Amino acid sequence: MESIRRRKPSMKPIETNGKATEAAEEEPLSPSARLFHEPNFNVHVIGIMGLKSRINSQVIKEHLPHTLLKHPRFSSLQVVDEKKNGEMKWVRTKVDLDKHIVVPQVDEQNLQESPDKFVENYIQNLSTTTLDKSKPMWDLHLLNVKTSDAEAVGIFRIHHSIGDGTSLISLLLACMRQTADPDKLPTIPGNKKRPSIINSSGHFTKGLQRYVMKIWYFMKLVWYTMVDVLMFIATVMFLKDTNTPIKGRPGSEFNPRRIVYGTALADMMDKDTEAKWGNWVGFVLLPFKIALRDDPLEYVREAKATIDRKKNSLEAIYTFSISEIALKLFGIKTSSSISHKIITNTTMCFSCLPGPQEEIGFYGHPLANLAPGSYGQPHMTIVLSVDESVIPDPHQLADDFEQSLKLFKDAVVERGLCHE
Repeated sequence: MESIRRRKPSMKPIETNGKATEAAEEEPLSPSARLFHEPNFNVHVIGIMGLKSRINSQVIKEHLPHTLLKHPRFSSLQVVDEKKNGEMKWVRTKVDLDKHIVVPQVDEQNLQESPDKFVENYIQNLSTTTLDKSKPMWDLHLLNVKTSDAEAVGIFRIHHSIGDGTSLISLLLACMRQTADPDKLPTIPGNKKRPSIINSSGHFTKGLQRYVMKIWYFMKLVWYTMVDVLMFIATVMFLKDTNTPIKGRPGSEFNPRRIVYGTALADMMDKDTEAKWGNWVGFVLLPFKIALRDDPLEYVREAKATIDRKKNSLEAIYTFSISEIALKLFGIKTSSSISHKIITNTTMCFSCLPGPQEEIGFYGHPLANLAPGSYGQPHMTIVLSVDESVIPDPHQLADDFEQSLKLFKDAVVERGLCHE
């Protein structure tokens, strides 16, 4: 599932507009936000922070009111308005941080399992529960447990109705600062502009050739979009992936986010900007072939060809629009069924969130890692969310992914295809 808003070039501190905040106090939930309250689509977002120092919970509590809680969604209840046929709306409330910040007392010396396993089990237990609707739907768990790669672990849990992955990771990063310069916000890589069409002499192509190329590009855009939308409709109605050991059984729930573009937090909180906070998500269906190749780079070439092809399609925008139209015409149940069908008829969901380009800290606590984000190029973190009845050993699957990436890298280095 893709976020369909484009990225702004920089991130700014959290600021709110007084009038915008006042207007948001009784704002109804968007159709997409209501969708995430359906029984078969009740999704929570979890962000895991590995910290290089022990956590001072008091420092966290002192800083949150000046950052995270300044966003109306994190200080509002989601209330059902019986006078408007059960419509849900945001209602501002006073946040009691003691009910949102959880600091378990852990005796590290007497753990009956490894610290890493303890944290894994803790997060797994969180995934079996839902957030309490009687308070703003988020919480933060602070575990002073030393793992193999961190001195402590922080776990944000946020209901998906508050925002999509891109919105939430932007908000989280806006609460952080660079460790090298505590006054600076993290730097997020922006989109690279596609090179203009130029001729051999370096000047812009003009005249008939440029006109023809524009027509050709438009025709490809229309054709690829039509094909992708028809494939989306077919997947909703009857088309299913081949049953394999990694395909979930009926009833398995997955988080359907494949995020492409992000938006700077301050821009999302300014009511006059084009960028909007919320759940702006659409689907992009990607073929996933299971086959053995003699050349590891053949997988990369196929993936590159698919990505280039998808760039010439408005699939994400149109699939988002289809879900929105279905919701408005036929109601929340039909829209929820469409999203659920897409997830159950496919094998897996990808979510790719860009991380900062430098090391960062969370209220004075340097980060060792951040999932699902990443920092310190070319380092990348692979995060899996699996159903253990389908994938009994997720560590093995993660190791297999890592080994595959190493095979790609080794093949590139061996053939001298890498560039300094």
